Amino acid sequence: MTLATNSDWRPTASLDVLKLRAQMLARIRRFFLERDVLEVETPALSAAGATDPHLHSFTAQSALPGRAAVPRYLHTSPEFPMKRLLAAGSGSIYQICKVFRDGEMGRLHNPEFTMLEWYRVGLGYHELMDEVAELVTKALQGQRTLAPIQKLTYREAFMRACGVEPHGATTQELIDIARSRDIAVSGLSPEDRDGWRDLLLTRLVEPQLGNERLTFVYDYPASAAAAARVRTEEPPVAERFELYLDGVELANGFQELADQREQRDRFERDRIARERQGLPTIPIDERLIAALANGLPACSGVALGFDRLVMFAVGATSVGQVMTFPHDRA
Repeated sequence: MTLATNSDWRPTASLDVLKLRAQMLARIRRFFLERDVLEVETPALSAAGATDPHLHSFTAQSALPGRAAVPRYLHTSPEFPMKRLLAAGSGSIYQICKVFRDGEMGRLHNPEFTMLEWYRVGLGYHELMDEVAELVTKALQGQRTLAPIQKLTYREAFMRACGVEPHGATTQELIDIARSRDIAVSGLSPEDRDGWRDLLLTRLVEPQLGNERLTFVYDYPASAAAAARVRTEEPPVAERFELYLDGVELANGFQELADQREQRDRFERDRIARERQGLPTIPIDERLIAALANGLPACSGVALGFDRLVMFAVGATSVGQVMTFPHDRA
């Protein structure tokens, strides 16, 4: 048994920060109450986890009396059950909950963190961007004064930082940019175009975004669609956006995919990618597929990292400073 030191039993967030967290949560709940958006709760532990190869679920064994033990997964996001509620006719909904992502630890990450996720029926993703900006501005009221919001397409943001058109650039062009900027690279295949583009995004594009202002980047490459609907044009783009402040991603939103066949195809592509990387196989959420088959209303949705929002409000340098007990003190 490891004994605690004389000081590591204490919370890492000050009482003033904890009071501000409570005030910000109250503002968020008031924001949605005024818009008639229903607060919901969904299970944190479920039969299906995140299939995305970039996300790693915590697993647990469920051993109910008289039944064989089966794996269960702590959710990395409440997305799937919330979409089941939408398909059941809930209307616009939101949730504030703890989510869990294994292997994520650092200045901006903790394996357990607080997420605000909401879905707006009948609202397009451009309208949702405006609502996100309004909510963040109200949550930060009295703490940060920001310049007017900025919206850039993925193409515009990439060309400003890298000088190359991201949808049409060859893998070699992306590699040449990385080398010319002295970006250290390991483990990336010369054939992995998406990987090289993502590398440039994180190392060159994102640090320039959201300088004292909320900056939205939208219309991502189709290969980065995640849960977003893909708009068929040339080149096709995913109706997805991300919100940045001071070079840090704060929120990730989509015009939500409603096609159950396409969703199953994406799950299958994730399975293949996980297999190639030697990652555990995660079962497909068949209840989500059934819900989509029943009919998901036209909607947009977004997930926002609440701890990062508090970090920006108080000028902290890490999320651990705005949590009671981060992972190393839990």
